[in-house]
Amino acid sequence: MNTFGQRLRVTTFGESHGPAIGCVIDGLPAGLAVDEGFIAAQMARRRPGQNAFATQRNEADVVEILSGVFEGVTTGTPVALMIRNTNQKSGDYETLKHLFRPGHADITYHAKYGVRDYRGGGRSSARETAARVAAGAFAQLMLREIGITIQSGICEIDGLVGQTIDFAHAAKSEIFALDPACEDEWKKRILSAKNSHDSVGGAALIVAHGVPAGLGEPLYYKLDALLAAALMGINGVKAVDIGDGRDAARMRGSQNNDPITPDGFFSNHAGGVLGGISTGAPVVARAWFKPTPSIFLPQQTITTDHQATQLMIKGRHDPCIAIRGSVVAEAMVALTLADLSLLNLGSRIDHLKTLYQSSR
Repeated sequence: MNTFGQRLRVTTFGESHGPAIGCVIDGLPAGLAVDEGFIAAQMARRRPGQNAFATQRNEADVVEILSGVFEGVTTGTPVALMIRNTNQKSGDYETLKHLFRPGHADITYHAKYGVRDYRGGGRSSARETAARVAAGAFAQLMLREIGITIQSGICEIDGLVGQTIDFAHAAKSEIFALDPACEDEWKKRILSAKNSHDSVGGAALIVAHGVPAGLGEPLYYKLDALLAAALMGINGVKAVDIGDGRDAARMRGSQNNDPITPDGFFSNHAGGVLGGISTGAPVVARAWFKPTPSIFLPQQTITTDHQATQLMIKGRHDPCIAIRGSVVAEAMVALTLADLSLLNLGSRIDHLKTLYQSSR
């Protein structure tokens, strides 16, 4: 299951320590202007090796467009993208050939397939998410054409919750911090865990503006269900909130309902989704990332022949995966909204009439 989406389908390929990773995007409309500068900027936000708060694996993450784009615009045919791996250190993983790393997918991949790529986790590595960010950049270019924009940032690290949402600050922050008052403390906690050979978890906030009412396909292709699935499909994400999420369960109906006025919703506890369909209010989601499982402390585990042993890993790893994961979360929200926007063209006859009449 390496493909997601209905009208906008993305198939990713490649492994962490293979020659390249990449994706094929099928279903992008023809005539979409491809802003390679924007794509490069999105890749740079996720790119490793840029500061002390990320893995020191230094990949350039240059996106090569192999097909589907001609003279700067999409042709309507599949867009194939490739990102070469240039800074692998596969030798760091040789001692893991016959061991399972706690907190990783090693043991489950082995149970399912009977074989696994132990070099950085192979296909299960977060390295694969670079392809999702590349595909998400194309989705964002499409969404911008219809007035939808998406922002993301970090709202919690190591249990310290930010109280302010400042996307302008997050855009220039090394850790994409949404709350300037929390940034220094968040950094201290990340570096403290790193210096102790440990890791911390965190949460990313993603907000989509300009989403029209009507996106979502009930009952089994709901907007909120798709967002949850897309975000839960990111490595390390253990929970997703839409709108107030878990806090809604602690409210009464009189508190949680969003009053409706002639000018729109008075509040947005629902996060822009009712009945699985967008309301026209901003779509709000949070993705909760576990602490990075790759830590440099002794851990109890077993070998591939089920013998108890102790593990000490080597390699280069993020002390907080939520930081770069927030960029991936933004990409997945973009891909979900782009897919549903294309699906929505067939929801009403007047949509089709407008489409075909404008082309005559």
